[in-house]
Amino acid sequence: MASVFRDLDPATHMPHALHASERMWPETNCYLDLWIEVLNTLRLPAEAMLAFTLTQDFEGDQFTFFKVPLDDLEALYGIRCTELAIYDKVERHVLEQIGRGRLCLVEMDSFYMPDTQGVGYRREHGKTTVAINRLDMAGRELDYFHNGGFFRLSGDDFNGLFELHLTDEDLPFLPYTEFAKFPDSAPGEAAIRQTSRQLLAFHFRRRPVANPIRAFAAVFPAQVEVMAERPFGFFHKYAFNTLRQLGANFELAGSHLDWLSADFAEAAFEARRISEVAKSVQFQLARAVTRKKFEPLQTALEPAADAWDAMMALLE
Repeated sequence: MASVFRDLDPATHMPHALHASERMWPETNCYLDLWIEVLNTLRLPAEAMLAFTLTQDFEGDQFTFFKVPLDDLEALYGIRCTELAIYDKVERHVLEQIGRGRLCLVEMDSFYMPDTQGVGYRREHGKTTVAINRLDMAGRELDYFHNGGFFRLSGDDFNGLFELHLTDEDLPFLPYTEFAKFPDSAPGEAAIRQTSRQLLAFHFRRRPVANPIRAFAAVFPAQVEVMAERPFGFFHKYAFNTLRQLGANFELAGSHLDWLSADFAEAAFEARRISEVAKSVQFQLARAVTRKKFEPLQTALEPAADAWDAMMALLE
């Protein structure tokens, strides 16, 4: 059976250290997490790609859903990733690209993905991105990178993901899909480190003009007060797109700076401070929603905002 990475087995896959259970945020978001695991499989340093975390901003209703820029992947590792046009059944396109040694990144419905057990699986429909390593149409099996791991699904879940219940008369859903072309040989670590330093300087120049955590703190209590009137399940969506994205982003920023040079140790410490505060405030958020007491949230983010200022001053 064709696959992009041969002999890769979900049962024996070892996640990257960036997904270790002892981290504050073992998973970040579906897109970046799968790239961490793909680079892990390629034995390339995933920490090198994380300079873009400096550009995260508060967007008014959420923090930037951080994704590695595709230009950075090419500059660092020689990986060319671009959109794949889907005009036929998605599985036909995926099989074609697997046969060419290319990895397809496909938006899929987490309702049919057993690795989301307890969150989305068989509970609610939601889009998430996976990278497909092996697709077996006859056996109805799929091996895929998703979040912080590498998984296999089959049977009814396979049928649901690929809408195999549809007839030829039905209009299928055509998801957004990218595909990655890998170089014959990747750059060496010295070249990757040099490019990573250049990208750090580039993304530092693109950082937000004003402190994004202070901007969030100014509206945070009022947003939570409104959110508290929604069904409790909405709390998880709000927390994921605000505090989790903030905390996970800056924990990764700290890991990037640690990997790049000991010279950045102080800045890395401040990045992790942001992450720690975001984690703590997420617990405070849950209590505020339950008790309907929002005043403590007014100053909860101040240590993180101060850490952002300190981190950027150190990097200056």
